[in-house]
Amino acid sequence: MASDDEILYAIMNGISFSGAKREKREDPNKVKTKARGKQYHTGAHGSGAAKHKAEIRQNVKNRASQRKK
Repeated sequence: MASDDEILYAIMNGISFSGAKREKREDPNKVKTKARGKQYHTGAHGSGAAKHKAEIRQNVKNRASQRKK
């Protein structure tokens, strides 16, 4: 059980339920999200939905109205 001092401190200052702060560790071998995002965007990772979306994007890009002059 909590002591009287701890209870008084909680009443006066409130209780914080946030978790402990963790240090960020940068892993130099980690693949960046941007690379994986590009794979998804081009349909290169094998998903049928991604391939279909990539095909639609390519068709939109090839439309005459979307070409740069």
